[in-house]
Amino acid sequence: MAENKTQATGASVEEFLAAVEHPVRRGDGLRLLTLMSGITGEAAEMWGPTIVGFGRYHYKYASGREGDAPAIGLSPRKSSLSLYGLTDGPEANDLLGRLGKHKLGAGCLYVNKLDDVDEAVLADLIRHGYRHVTTVLHHG
Repeated sequence: MAENKTQATGASVEEFLAAVEHPVRRGDGLRLLTLMSGITGEAAEMWGPTIVGFGRYHYKYASGREGDAPAIGLSPRKSSLSLYGLTDGPEANDLLGRLGKHKLGAGCLYVNKLDDVDEAVLADLIRHGYRHVTTVLHHG
């Protein structure tokens, strides 16, 4: 069975964020690092070359495929900030309606810049998303 493409790498989160070319994305990435680690109580770790993850959970699909993934995460991409693990919990729809300017993708929340969203609502999304992934989806 194929290995998970996105695995914890042990690379430096601080070095990765410091090297982000876009100054707004770099600053937002550092703000999110503080916010997400503060809410989750988890140390950040790199997953693959571009995802900063907080906490982890083990998944197992009916197909037999299983692995570990970050509970929540972020990636300061060129076009937007990609936020992972924040959109599936029961509170997500209500919170997303109050978040501010954003887009949704396959399991992703895309934000152009943190100044476009209500940071208190984002903090609630982080809190509820992390709890949902680590309690409801936690399989081992």
